[in-house]
Amino acid sequence: MVGKPTARDWAAARARAGAVGPPDSIGPFGLLCFGMTTCMLMFVVTEWASGAFIPMVIAYALMYGGLGQLLAGILEIIKGNTFAGTAFSSYGCFWLGWAVIEYISIVDKADGINIVGGFPGATGPNFTGKSLWFGLWGILTSGFFVVTLRKNGCLQTIFGTLLVTFFLLAGSSYQPLCGQAAGYIGFFCGSSAIYAALAMLYKSELGWILPGMRSCNYI
Repeated sequence: MVGKPTARDWAAARARAGAVGPPDSIGPFGLLCFGMTTCMLMFVVTEWASGAFIPMVIAYALMYGGLGQLLAGILEIIKGNTFAGTAFSSYGCFWLGWAVIEYISIVDKADGINIVGGFPGATGPNFTGKSLWFGLWGILTSGFFVVTLRKNGCLQTIFGTLLVTFFLLAGSSYQPLCGQAAGYIGFFCGSSAIYAALAMLYKSELGWILPGMRSCNYI
C-alpha cells in the first residue's frame, strides 16, 4: 500500500520536474501572518506609534498572527512538513496567548490589578516572570534556528533575528534600552518574514528565485 506523499517527496518530485508545487502553498501565508503581526507590535515597541495602537495589535494577534498562523501550522503538519508545522503552530499559539494577556491587563488595569502585559515597558512585581517567559521563547527559537541551517538564508535571517529579539525583550524589564533595541530588530525580523513570504510566492507563481531562497547545508 502506497503511503501519502510527504513534503520531502513533493520536493524531490518538483526538483526532478523543474517545477514548483504544493509545499510552498501554505508557507507564504504562515510567514505573512507572523511577519505582519510582528511589525504591527514593533510599531509600538519602537515608539513609532503610541500605546493606543495596542488594541489594533491585539485584534490582529488573535485573527492573523494567532488563528491564521495556527491554521497554517496544522495544515503543514497534515502535509508531513514537521518543521514548518511545529514553528507556525508554536508562534500562532504565542500570539494567541499574548493577545489574551494584553486584553486581561487592559481590562484589569481599571480595577487596580497589576498584571504585567506582554510588551516592553511593563513593570511590576511580575517582571521577572515576564523576562523568564521571553527567555523561554528565545531558547525555543534557538532550537528552531539550528534546523534552518539546512534550509535557506531567508529562514536563517528570520529565526536568527527573532531569537535576538526575544532575549532583548527578556532584558527589557531591567534595561529599557533593551526593549527599544528589540523593537528595531523585531521589526527587521517581521520584515524579513514578509520578504520570505513574497519570495516563496514569486518562486511558486513566477519561477523567480530571489536572494536568500537557495537551499544551503551548514550542518
